[in-house]
Amino acid sequence: MQISARGDYAVRAALSLATAYPALLSTQAIAAEQDMPRKFLEAVLADLRRSGVVRAQRGAEGGYTLARPPRDITIGHVLRAVDGPLAGVRGLRPEETRYEGAAENLPRLWVAVRASVRRVVDEVSLDELVSGRLPAHVRRLTAQPDAWEPR
Repeated sequence: MQISARGDYAVRAALSLATAYPALLSTQAIAAEQDMPRKFLEAVLADLRRSGVVRAQRGAEGGYTLARPPRDITIGHVLRAVDGPLAGVRGLRPEETRYEGAAENLPRLWVAVRASVRRVVDEVSLDELVSGRLPAHVRRLTAQPDAWEPR
């Protein structure tokens, strides 16, 4: 799975908002804390607002806050809000792929890949990630001997 810059920035911004929840944070404060370009962050926050992950308040005391408590928003919610479906194959959802011959079973693998990604990003909330209290199955994945090794 490739995490786009947009997805990375969205998760980082959501984590900043989770630590401040329910208080408002300005784009300037988030950009400074996370060392990201403010204009790009504004576009990311607009996507998160349109998808219902965050809400905005205008005015001198305005800013952004999460639309729901951090425990109720998963990393998957945030990623889908800015990048769409988690797993795609040539622009199709895995279950929409069809192959002939030797590759006829490939859609099953693509669906399994999506399911494994979901098992992590849809089962870790902003609250869990901020606190470091990840679900046991996610902790086990990071503890595997080769988990941190590039391939």
